[in-house]
Amino acid sequence: MTTGWSLFVIALVLINVIGAVWMLQSLSKRKASDEEQSTTHVWDEDLTELNNPLPRWWLGLYWITVIFSVVYVIIYPGFGNFSGFAGWTQTRQYENEIANADEYYGNIFAAFADMPLQAMVDDADAVKLGRNLYANYCTTCHGSDARGARGFPNLRDGSWLYGGSPEVIQASITNGRVGVMPALGAALGEQGTDEVVSYVMSLSGRGGDDAAMIATGQQKFAQICSACHGPTGTGSPALGGANLTDDVWLHGSTPEDVRDVIVNGRVNQMPAQGNLLNEDRIRTLVAYVLSLGPAE
Repeated sequence: MTTGWSLFVIALVLINVIGAVWMLQSLSKRKASDEEQSTTHVWDEDLTELNNPLPRWWLGLYWITVIFSVVYVIIYPGFGNFSGFAGWTQTRQYENEIANADEYYGNIFAAFADMPLQAMVDDADAVKLGRNLYANYCTTCHGSDARGARGFPNLRDGSWLYGGSPEVIQASITNGRVGVMPALGAALGEQGTDEVVSYVMSLSGRGGDDAAMIATGQQKFAQICSACHGPTGTGSPALGGANLTDDVWLHGSTPEDVRDVIVNGRVNQMPAQGNLLNEDRIRTLVAYVLSLGPAE
């Protein structure tokens, strides 16, 4: 906070406190006569409204509020740049809470530190811990049921872009992944794109009847696409190249969907969780993910 804003806040606090004290002082004074207390509001000729002071117990509550506000700005931040004698900050409180949580929960997760990942899949306690982490950190993209959505992989089908072994899944969660499908519309052209679409659709049994177009598309696929998807379209886990021969389509399975991906490309990112979750937590998360469905 700049010096100017600090002085503004200090002045605002002082004006409010002093104004509250003055108001309470004036309201607590009793008038000597009815004439002094009169508000000049009269009904039925002789019924006069008087300005009587507030009840003592009511005034007492207001005085307590004022005293509390003064004590608060002395102990906690609230008086410009003065940090308060307690030295409290939101950041320090957050760090303390995280440290306490790490100390408490760290021992729970550490109990599985020496257990093999595959064995943790059969451990109900480890899977339960992983499920809780999944609910907090993964459902936004992969869904509460882990079946994903368009652009977000289904974790239950046994199809893994980068491999489905426990060690690879742990690496994906820890370090994240960035998958890039380059835009090939300009390189293939309109006709070439149609031919590659026909061939790609045929790989999973969705192709058309134009054998010539499929054959030409296969040649272009071998030249441009096989480096990532493999010569037969079965994919490349090392590169994150998708398997095009199965029925798992991350961005849609219609010819229009496939054409859009080929022409415009795609960039998908799995954010790294290593800085957010330590190794023990990630291992239980891996156990839960593996428990969802068949292995690769």
